[in-house]
Parts: sequence; C-alpha cells; structure tokens
Amino acid sequence: MDIAESLQQVKSSYIREILAAASDSKVISLAGGLPDEATFPIELMRSTLVGLAEHPHVFQYGATAGYSPLIDFLKNAFALPASHEVMITTGSQQGLDLIARAYINPADKVVMEAPSYLGAMQVFGLAQAHIVTVTQTPEGPNLEELAQCFQSQQPKMFYAVPDFHNPTGISWSLNTRKKVAELCKTFNVVLVEDVPYRELRFAGEVYPLVSDFCPDQSIVLRSFSKIASPGLRLGAVSGLPSYLAPMIKVKQGADLHSSVPMQALLHGLLANPKFPEHLEQIRTLYRARYEVLFNALKSELPEGCELNPIDGGMFIWLSIPECDTFELAKQLLAEGVAVVPSPVFYPDPDEAPAALRLNFTNSTEQELMKAAHCLASVLKQH
Repeated sequence: MDIAESLQQVKSSYIREILAAASDSKVISLAGGLPDEATFPIELMRSTLVGLAEHPHVFQYGATAGYSPLIDFLKNAFALPASHEVMITTGSQQGLDLIARAYINPADKVVMEAPSYLGAMQVFGLAQAHIVTVTQTPEGPNLEELAQCFQSQQPKMFYAVPDFHNPTGISWSLNTRKKVAELCKTFNVVLVEDVPYRELRFAGEVYPLVSDFCPDQSIVLRSFSKIASPGLRLGAVSGLPSYLAPMIKVKQGADLHSSVPMQALLHGLLANPKFPEHLEQIRTLYRARYEVLFNALKSELPEGCELNPIDGGMFIWLSIPECDTFELAKQLLAEGVAVVPSPVFYPDPDEAPAALRLNFTNSTEQELMKAAHCLASVLKQH
C-alpha cells in the first residue's frame, strides 16, 4: 500500500536518528532537548498519585477540551483574558498538529524564522503548507523582512518561539514583541506563539508574551514537559473560543481526549505550594550547567567560532566556519559527543550557515566540560 504523498515529502528526523546513536552510555549527548530526570518532581506528585485511587471518575472518558479543574487553574495561572479559553493536548506538539490540521490547506503560507523548530517544520510539511522564512537577528525576526513578507505573501499564520528560541536560544526584545504583534494585526496574520521554555529563564528581564499585545490575533502553545515531565505528555493551547473550536473537533477524531488521570496529576502538581520552589531549583541547576558549557567553549574554541549568550532555555547556538556540518557531527559522535548540525533547522538545508545546536540541560558539569574540550579539539582539526 502506497503511503500518503504528504508523508513522502517529509524527511525522517535527523534528531531522532542521532538520539538513537547517542543513547550509548559512552556518548555525551548535547543533541536532544531533554530535561534532566533528576528534576522530575516525583515527591511533589506522590500524594496526588496515591490519591487518584480514591477518584475513579478520572479514569472514565472525559471532555475533549480537557479536565475542567486543570483548565480553570490554568486560566487563572496564565491570567488569560476573560474572552479566552484553554484546551489540553497530548503534549504541546499535538497542539501544533491540531492547528495545522484545523487551519492549513495545501499551499497555504506559514511564516517561520530561519532557523526554526524542526518539529514545527515537520507538522507544517505534513499539512503541505508553503513555509516562508525570515532571517533572525539577536532581538528576534528581522522586522523589515517580516513586514515585506506579510504584505507580499499574505500568509495565514506566523509560527514563532519568542522565549529562548529553538534552536538559537534567542529571546525577543520588548520592542520586537510589540512590533510583531502590530504587524500581525495590520496584515491579519494569526500569531502561533510557542512558549515551551518560558519558565526556564535564569537571567535577564521577563517580558510579556507577544500575544499579550495581539490577544485576539493569536494562539498560544504551552508545554509542561520541561517543568514537570515529558512522560506526562501534556500541553495546553489558549486563545479565542472561535480559534479553539475547530481544533477540538479535530482532536475528537484524533484521540477523543488526553489522559484524564495525567491531567489530574498535573493539576495537583501545579497547585502544590512547593511547585514554585521546584521551578527555582530547575533554573538554578540549568544556569550552572549553561555557564559551565558556555565558559568552557569560550575559552577553548578556535578563531572563527561564535557563541550566542542566552538568558534561559535549553540550547546554545554555536556558529562555526563553513564546513560540512553533518560530517563534523559524525566525527564528534565518533569521539563520544553528540550534537545537531544546523541544516536540519532550515526548510531549505542548502541555505543553512554552518552551526551546531548544543543542549546543556541533560549532562553533568563534568560531562559538559569534557564535551566542550572534545568539540574544540575536533573543530581545530576539522
């Protein structure tokens, strides 16, 4: 049986392939966006886990939009406008998939920064969207390019990760956030704001969401994988009810609803008075690891390499002299260090400047120092 044409056009995930190779205990993996298992708040969830046995109703079929106590909690916690609603998804990745399936027709234009999140490119690729890219500056997307793109291309939506962008780690400036929101309103482009790393800020000033400046022109995707546990597979989508209704219809056909016991567990965790302390512990741990990797690379890298300092998130973007980055990644893997080369983050890999994405959240400080030394050594040889 022939597979769908839309799937034939989507390449297999390089990250998934390299993570399989990096699963070897001898390999220091800077490749995946994995949180450290030591940060999973098992103790904070224990009482709720035990208590679930006393609430058999959570093991019944539930509402497609989600578990109402969790939804009510999130609407308050996110300080959403009264006109907005929340739906719970099986990971924020499903939220992205629901958006694509509810709104994207073949050849519809979706704007993204280049580089951009691989998972989003795959989702929009399956929906047969026409991905249009704009370049990225240290403060976010190039605003002049974005305005020209919106005017000439008339896209349906602009997908963005404004807080600690994946893969570059860049966080948009306040001015950029306001200008992007204004452009979305002016040209009637829906902003899809993906904020999986927003709670992982360990330095710098906290800015409002971009969607705060265009609340009726945006859909927001949130993840609990980085602050709770990826295994819970829970995310949330918020926006106007008119935006969410088609997505709920698609979700009904996809999985009926996300796991109700896991939603109840997440609600108990987020409402735990010790949860803010848990978040602060994560930020402290990740800041220390970031500083170890960043400083080690800064002191050892050869000329021609450039690092972007970041204020949070999970990734460092290392720009390097032009070379075959896939071959470089293979050499590093042979030396026991896994990284992700830049072309996988571009719709057109041939347009990618040479760079590597490095994750620092799932390795010890000793491993990060060793990886930095190996990376610098291989780059000098390469």
